[in-house]
Amino acid sequence: MRRPANPIQHPLICRRAAIQAGAISLLGLGSSHVAGLRALGAESGSAPVPSKPKAVIYIFLSGGLGQLDSFDMKPDAPENIRGEFKPIATRTPGIQICEHLPMLAARSDRWALVRSLTHPYTVHSLSHHVMLTGRTPTPPGFNDSRPRPTDFPSIASVVTGVFAPRNNLPPAAVLPEKLVHVSGRTIPGQFAGQMGSRFDPWFIEASQYRDTKYVHGAFPEYGFQRQTGKTTPPNYRFEAPRLELSQDLLPDRINSRRRLLESLDHQRRELDQLGSTGNFDRQFQTATSMLLDGRVHRALDVHAAPAKVQQRYGCNSFGWSLLMARQLIEAGVRMVQVNLGNDESWDTHEAAFPNLRDFLFPPTDRAVSALLDDLHDRGLLDDVLIVMAGEFGRTPRVFVDKTSVSKTAGRDHWGAVQTVFFAGGGVKGGTVVGSSDRIGGYPSTDPQTPENMAATIYQALGLPKTLTWTDSFDRPHQVYHGDPIRGLC
Repeated sequence: MRRPANPIQHPLICRRAAIQAGAISLLGLGSSHVAGLRALGAESGSAPVPSKPKAVIYIFLSGGLGQLDSFDMKPDAPENIRGEFKPIATRTPGIQICEHLPMLAARSDRWALVRSLTHPYTVHSLSHHVMLTGRTPTPPGFNDSRPRPTDFPSIASVVTGVFAPRNNLPPAAVLPEKLVHVSGRTIPGQFAGQMGSRFDPWFIEASQYRDTKYVHGAFPEYGFQRQTGKTTPPNYRFEAPRLELSQDLLPDRINSRRRLLESLDHQRRELDQLGSTGNFDRQFQTATSMLLDGRVHRALDVHAAPAKVQQRYGCNSFGWSLLMARQLIEAGVRMVQVNLGNDESWDTHEAAFPNLRDFLFPPTDRAVSALLDDLHDRGLLDDVLIVMAGEFGRTPRVFVDKTSVSKTAGRDHWGAVQTVFFAGGGVKGGTVVGSSDRIGGYPSTDPQTPENMAATIYQALGLPKTLTWTDSFDRPHQVYHGDPIRGLC
């Protein structure tokens, strides 16, 4: 029997007494990551324990970044193909990228590009599922409006399943928000699916952007209204989650609160019927440990970082999110997925060029460059793989949607090819793998798949190709469904 959607809550514990990270409660019954802290790999002994922990930061550009407007420009193509932007030279001879990414251009010795990743889909939800799970087939019973238990597990969920937690932190986290469309549909592919919801990643809800419906961007410095391309004054807060105690729950009194368990015997019996009692004490212990662990507090509190560090990353959701990702990795999280942009911000059907130039590229250029520098300066870059991709690329042809309000130029969805950015984790800087054809429409050489991208992530984490996870019916499933991308490392 499946566990109820609403966790058991004790009426004597006020809201401020709960851990403010995702939906975790003091008793640990309201959090997907605490419920799934018993890692599959730890149970079976199949997950490796590298001598030096490796980690991954997956930067996801929901909406789809246009390859021709960023990392695979075609300056010799006709104007309706190449678009408005011009290429600039990077630090690496022969590699050019968009003029509006100058900070990344200056650091090309630290990153590589795969210009030939391809899949067959052009709709947002299914393409999200493909790029977040690393699985190209459509799962049985797929629903583009909501996640299903038959969906393939996200890469972050696989990481949650095969690694044990470290330093009171779960193996994988997603921030600063779940991917939820403004229409209310929750994007599939973010969750554990076939692995079971106990292996959902830790969702850190730090963004409050939905107070401003239809407004997109990095906030507070960069916000735009996608429908018109006009700027909109942001009404936005980035709330770096803090793990807090109310005054009546000070650390020296936590042990006395354990007596609450004695008053929950009848709830325990209900949980026993749901098959959850065995995890209850462990969940309570884990929640309490997280609550009292100063390292967890520090990892989540980006606003406590020196002002110069925050400014280096950018005082907006892009910058704070990547700063939090670095802090979480340093604190012991194995994988952090960072959703740069809310509600498919990179879906540039309209006003594509002003929105990219003025609102999307500047904070991305700054934040990703700062992350590269920060990891390098801390001696972590060789051990942390950075991957940046969207759910698909954009059409080679620039067009104007005559049904739109703004009547401004943009590009449509295009799964046939996109460029994926890699850095760190042993990646050879100044490298380009694969190529697209002369108009950036299809792979020309060395085509790669989402399975290859996922395999590259798993390899960077030190996972063996023979590794499997087991579902609720005790059926084994392979972690790898492709080979790591050759030529990156």
